[in-house]
Formats: sequence, structure tokens, C-alpha cells
Amino acid sequence: MLFTTTEFENLFVIDIKENRDSRGFFDRAWCKREFELQGLDIDVVQSNISGNKKKGTLRGFHYQKEPFAEDKIITCLNGEIYDVVIDLRIDSASYLKWMSFHLSPENRKMLFIPAGFAHGYQTLKNSTLILYYSSNFYNPMAEMGIRHDDPYFNIKWPQKISSISAKDKSWLDFDKNRCPKFWVNKAESNLAFPKNIPLVDKIKI
Repeated sequence: MLFTTTEFENLFVIDIKENRDSRGFFDRAWCKREFELQGLDIDVVQSNISGNKKKGTLRGFHYQKEPFAEDKIITCLNGEIYDVVIDLRIDSASYLKWMSFHLSPENRKMLFIPAGFAHGYQTLKNSTLILYYSSNFYNPMAEMGIRHDDPYFNIKWPQKISSISAKDKSWLDFDKNRCPKFWVNKAESNLAFPKNIPLVDKIKI
């Protein structure tokens, strides 16, 4: 696995090293030791697969409040996506800026997204399949979102939207004064969100 830094602190593009022979290939998609060598000490507790029938499908933006904020690893197993992240960490040099990436089986890239980012994507092909690894459990009471067309960020999506959930269309206009606080330095993280919220093991749509 080859880790490449980006302009956003702790946000990495990961190239999967291909091991191919006459049978096909065998690739490593997760290795705790290799992540630790990059200073990324994460524990994967949940893995989810997202299947999308149509190109133009849009999901996001999603994130969770502390103490349920998630590190995520995203990879595209079939099709192609335009993947976008928004940095919500108030002590970050890239605070409230966004960055986009193309992920596909052909380019063999994964994206490591640290806690404190909002994440969304649009499919560029039919029958697109996405694999997520997460460092925290999904909790619907901690879930937050940003609308795909929020004027604060003015994100231009590459295709006309063919499918989007009612929930993702209904997020309020972004207001940084209402946004939960995240930090790059986790020692300074605001853990004011109550810890006695029950964990609900329910798939996020």
C-alpha cells in the first residue's frame, strides 16, 4: 500500500499494490500495521457495502458528532465515483474547504478520511459498488449532514443527479455556528455530545 499525502492534513490517497499472476490478482485492502507506520492508529469496527444502480446517484454529505465521529476508508469495487470531502476541523488550515477524487477499480485507489470530515459521492457509472471501513459504529442520533447543493460550498457535481434520498435533500443550509466542533488534534476534541446515547446497529441509507 502506497500512502500519498494531500493538501488536507491526515487525508490520504492510498494506492493498492497489485500482486498479479496467471490466475488474476491478490491485493491487500487493509493492514493495521501499514496504517500505523503512517501515524494512523485506527481500529476498524464496521465495514459496509453500498450498491448503486444508476450513474448520477448521489449520497451525502454525512458525518457523525463526537464522540461518534468516524475515520473512514473508502474504495470503489465496481464502476466509478466522484468522491468529495469537506474539512470541518476548526484548527485545520483547510477548514471548510473541500477536495474531490475519482475512485474506481481501474485506478486502484482508496481514500482515508479522518474524523471531522463530511463525506459524499456521486456515481459516474451504473452498478457502482463502494466498500467502507469505519472506526466507529453508526449512531442515528449522532448523524449530521450537509446538503449536496449547499450554497456555502458551491460544489459542482459532474453529472445530473439521477437518484438521491429524501433525507439527503432535506439538510438545512450550512451554518458554521451550528456545526459540531472537530479538531485535528484529538486531545482538544470537544466531547460535549452526551456519551450515554444508545448505540444502534442500523445501516445508514
